[in-house]
Amino acid sequence: MFDIAVVLGEIRSLTVLGGSITTAPRTRSSLALLAALTAAIVLPGSTTAVAAEGSEQLTARTFMLAPGASVPSLADLKAGTALAQLAMAAPEDAATTPMEVVGPAASYGKRSSTPAAVASGRQEAATAFMAPAALSYPEPARAVTLAECKQNLAGASQVYVKSRFAVCTGLKVTTVWEKQNGAVGTSTYTVYVRGTVPKEADRTVYFDYDVTDFNAVGSTGVSGLKIGLKGDVAADWPAAATPVTGKTLPVTKTWLEMQSSPHYTHSVRYAPGQGSGAGAADVVAAVYQPEVTSTLPAGWVGESPKTGKPFMFAPRWDAASYLRNSTGAGNPANKGGAAFSMIATLEYSSKPGAPEQAVADHIKQAFANPKATKPLNALKNVPGDTIQEPLHRLFLDQKRLDRNRAVSVRECKRYWGANYTDGGKECDEFPFASTYEGSAIEEYDVHVEKNNFSVMPVPGDQNGAGGTLLRGFYNANRMIDGPEDGFIVKIN
Repeated sequence: MFDIAVVLGEIRSLTVLGGSITTAPRTRSSLALLAALTAAIVLPGSTTAVAAEGSEQLTARTFMLAPGASVPSLADLKAGTALAQLAMAAPEDAATTPMEVVGPAASYGKRSSTPAAVASGRQEAATAFMAPAALSYPEPARAVTLAECKQNLAGASQVYVKSRFAVCTGLKVTTVWEKQNGAVGTSTYTVYVRGTVPKEADRTVYFDYDVTDFNAVGSTGVSGLKIGLKGDVAADWPAAATPVTGKTLPVTKTWLEMQSSPHYTHSVRYAPGQGSGAGAADVVAAVYQPEVTSTLPAGWVGESPKTGKPFMFAPRWDAASYLRNSTGAGNPANKGGAAFSMIATLEYSSKPGAPEQAVADHIKQAFANPKATKPLNALKNVPGDTIQEPLHRLFLDQKRLDRNRAVSVRECKRYWGANYTDGGKECDEFPFASTYEGSAIEEYDVHVEKNNFSVMPVPGDQNGAGGTLLRGFYNANRMIDGPEDGFIVKIN
């Protein structure tokens, strides 16, 4: 024990500034006392516990990482080089908005520069040899399993888009537990969130949370660690629209409790009649933001609770008259549907025997060698193959759609003559006449490149097959008219 009166007499000065102590002690006993006094000071808002005399300082650092991020071994952490790597992998200003999001939600938060993992939306075998009357674009997936989510988020992507009705993201939470001599343990768990619209005629969007892959190594405080899950509608357009949300979240449980009860389902629904948009589309766009919190046990010092945000979801509701379930099948309160407002991908096949092969070959050339296509334009750069330059559906302005077709036919006649239709051929154009980027765009937008499209005579049956697939794609994916939606084309 220390004789405080003696020690204080030996201290020249003692200044407490913002929680720090500066001294000029004369003896070792003074230094020891000051160490004890310093350890007892608690800054405002700090979770630091007062350590008993002789006890070790217990600290913990929590990192919010991409679900596919690697976690260093305890040996590497003890070596002192891995903490900096963890910090770099978990920046405070990390992106939370997928680069594929379109519409109002695209302006929310920081946009990612890494593409999402995207599933193929079409099985070639299903359509390759169908008779024209039976040809249809496949229905998009409306479910995604936890295993699929894990598999597709194991790399650099932090979002997996199985379809516009099935999207998932995740967040890995790693805590490094330390004593005065350095790291003594690590703990990790991962939260996956799957957003789905299971039924076409149901406006309810579901978010399934799974806390999984628990792992603790060495000496840790996981027995007292608390894990919190939360999901909020962070923004919506129009702002006056009001959602109905499920009551299962928020939830907070200990590490052990969450291990035994790791699954939670949250729901969000907007009733029709609250939206906006041309053509009575009745569109409501929103941002759904999951949150994960990790709270340290008593006695451990560090940022607590630590909050991490997986990538957000961009659900969208509509009741467009030109899309499915526009009347609710007799139930107006459930008319329209929901989807995730993300770039969709129309897939055409150039495989021999595919009903749309000639159309696919034409589009492939327009993407790969646009300068060789007609009409001639040395600066031609046809849009529609990247998410930075998507296509936008044109439905409501029939006059503009007709004009797109007229310009295309004019160019087919110009380059192949009036008899270009011999043998049953038709004038195929890309971008499609049913998009705002169609052949007549320069008549509506003076800033665009002139002749930035391609035309080519193709067999009429294959042109018709391409059109049938396109219309099916629009309907199946709830593609709305205008700039707040978009899609790209991929040739398989």
